[in-house]
Amino acid sequence: MIYKEFRISEEGSLDYAKLIVYIQEPSESLSISKRPLILLCPGGAYSYTSDREAEPLAFAFMAKGLNVAILRYSCAPAVFPTSLLELGRSILTIRENAKEWEVDENAIIIEGCSAGGHLAASYACMWKRDFVSKALLGNTEDSSKEKLRPNGLMLCYPVITSGKFAHRGSIENLLGDRYEYMKEDMSLENQVNSDVPKTFIWHTFTDGSVPVENSLLFATALKEKNINTELHIFPEGGHGLSLANKLTLSNGGNEDVPSAAPWIDLATTWLDRFF
Repeated sequence: MIYKEFRISEEGSLDYAKLIVYIQEPSESLSISKRPLILLCPGGAYSYTSDREAEPLAFAFMAKGLNVAILRYSCAPAVFPTSLLELGRSILTIRENAKEWEVDENAIIIEGCSAGGHLAASYACMWKRDFVSKALLGNTEDSSKEKLRPNGLMLCYPVITSGKFAHRGSIENLLGDRYEYMKEDMSLENQVNSDVPKTFIWHTFTDGSVPVENSLLFATALKEKNINTELHIFPEGGHGLSLANKLTLSNGGNEDVPSAAPWIDLATTWLDRFF
């Protein structure tokens, strides 16, 4: 396995921001050469990045045959758009090394849990905006912007809205003292456009922290734009399930939910279908 760490430094980045890459080395004895890569954005209400949604997910996806990267993005007191630009820089870094790592450049999927889902979905909606390409590429030409394109989006119990069903703490941490006049811009059901890639979403009906309406609102917006979307709502389970099994139980937690655990197999089937 190729293991590498890259310091990610954009305006406002904190010292710990980094991209961690896990690449399965090609072998002449395998028919597989280029592999898709899934770029993980752990949750944590934009106040930290959860260990439970980082390496355990990375290793689970590697076992499914994928290359994986984890973005430990800057959280509060860092504010928007720092983490968004860090995600864009990570995609550029992956594409710059794709040939050496034998990563399929057309199969880079961004995944996010909870607030990490808000980050991933924000990027999926905003990657083509001029402020992103100017900061990361130094220009706003459409031909250059294609380097920033994500090929797929995977959302696990995501924070989406800043409205009635908001996880307000996440949006407050993301915006800091700009919360009141920027919160509507961070309501992603209103930011969906035709540049959002095909999307896989899952949530639990009984999530008491980030209501299931967050996923329903985003999926509805995707449908309105005719973006290929797969949505799974599991009947039980709280927030932050990660793998929803004993491997990602928190101390004293109740995240072992067998009815939701099949999500990763469903996600892998979705990936195999398109990538």
